[in-house]
Amino acid sequence: MPAPKKTARRSLLVTSAVLSSLALAAPVAVAAPKPSDSPSAGASPSATPPASMSSVGGARLGRPGTQVNLASGVPVLPKDVSARSWIVADAETGDVLAAHNAHWRLAPASTLKMLFADTLLPKFPSDTKHKVVPADLAGIGAGSSMVGIKEEETYSVHDLWLGVFLRSGNDAVHVLSAMNGGVENTVKAMNEHAEELQALDTHVVSPDGYDAEGQVSSAYDLTLFARSGMQKKDFREYASTVRAKFPGQTKKGKKGKKTRESFEIQNTNRLLSGDSDVPVYEGIAGVKNGNTTNAGATFTGVAERGGKVLLVTVMNPEKPEHNEVYKETARLFDWGFKAAGKVQPVGELVPPKGAAQAKPGANPSGEAGGSGDGGSGTAGTGSKPVASAPAADGSSGIGIALGITGGVLVLLAGGAFLVNRRWPLPDLVRRRTRP
Repeated sequence: MPAPKKTARRSLLVTSAVLSSLALAAPVAVAAPKPSDSPSAGASPSATPPASMSSVGGARLGRPGTQVNLASGVPVLPKDVSARSWIVADAETGDVLAAHNAHWRLAPASTLKMLFADTLLPKFPSDTKHKVVPADLAGIGAGSSMVGIKEEETYSVHDLWLGVFLRSGNDAVHVLSAMNGGVENTVKAMNEHAEELQALDTHVVSPDGYDAEGQVSSAYDLTLFARSGMQKKDFREYASTVRAKFPGQTKKGKKGKKTRESFEIQNTNRLLSGDSDVPVYEGIAGVKNGNTTNAGATFTGVAERGGKVLLVTVMNPEKPEHNEVYKETARLFDWGFKAAGKVQPVGELVPPKGAAQAKPGANPSGEAGGSGDGGSGTAGTGSKPVASAPAADGSSGIGIALGITGGVLVLLAGGAFLVNRRWPLPDLVRRRTRP
């Protein structure tokens, strides 16, 4: 696919004084009412969305049912979408093109790991080593998805994040949580980060998304998590990796020599890795899937075509078909790419509390504070990443599938928050041949 045309790059520099002045004029985001019937672990959610939901992002997003502005030239939404809740949004502008019960608070399953990653990724260098002790793996729910972490073995943080993103490993989540001061501390940090992102439908109880009493999120909030996460270089790399090598268990040979082989893990995102009834989706670059008894199947994906980047979240399709959540996501992506530029939005993805819109053109380079690392918060050269470049550990995938040259969402040391609302998109999906 040829590189999309250069687009105008709008950056925001928001100091505390500007934030104070904007706060006086900005409308107050209204959270969804706290329901008394929040999903319980093992219980099926209500089949009917509440009459009153959050108005974050626009009043129409708080209404039950499908919200879309159909007009002449706008394609009709696919009729075979059975999900309880879904959303189609422009990842660059934040425009919500269409939605269905966008703020319905439902069990999120492992899509909640997007918030986990967005919260913890900046805390540990990828080459940090950690030896797993039994306490690290305590409290993992029965039947959890696992990557295969073993006690008394040493793993790098890079290994652990591969386990989280590719295999949705709850064991990897618990080890990283232990490194972060424990599950309770991690849950607290996730809830605080969700509030900062204005993801006010979300209440975290378990960092891995395992069914838990009162643990809820929404299609709207999951989309906010994906949008925030995909502005981090390392998040993009993990989310777009199709397969990788993961360290196995150390074994002793006949002569007492210790060896440790690795085994291959593959991404469980079927739009990225493909399956017998689901082809790899053209332009897909992540993000995360989930499935539990209470949540059903959930998925948030990001894809690019023709210079447009869309985010789609689908929660709990009612059709019992195999891979239905991916099939419905693909149909909504198809609609979104046809409708983009033709349909009037029904709402928006709000920026974090620490960011606000300002006049475009403040930083014509498109780089937030001069950082060229795509938002990871470290210094960069601003050079264009190559999407097809293999990772250093031999992992196979899209690599930097969303190669964003400028830092899009970077909290600077000086306390200023910059947001580039129009993402630069260089050579976004230069895909390697799949085996």
